[in-house]
Amino acid sequence: MDQFIPIISEVGFPIVVTLYLLYRIESKLDMVVQSIQNLPERMKERT
Repeated sequence: MDQFIPIISEVGFPIVVTLYLLYRIESKLDMVVQSIQNLPERMKERT
């Protein structure tokens, strides 16, 4: 068990940071996808 504690402390932090960043990027990607889906409708409104 003592062997796993250093591994968890070394690997755990990068995993937490990665998951946090993926969560933040996911919400921004959802907004980009929504904007792209609305683009044809907005272009029709301009013409």
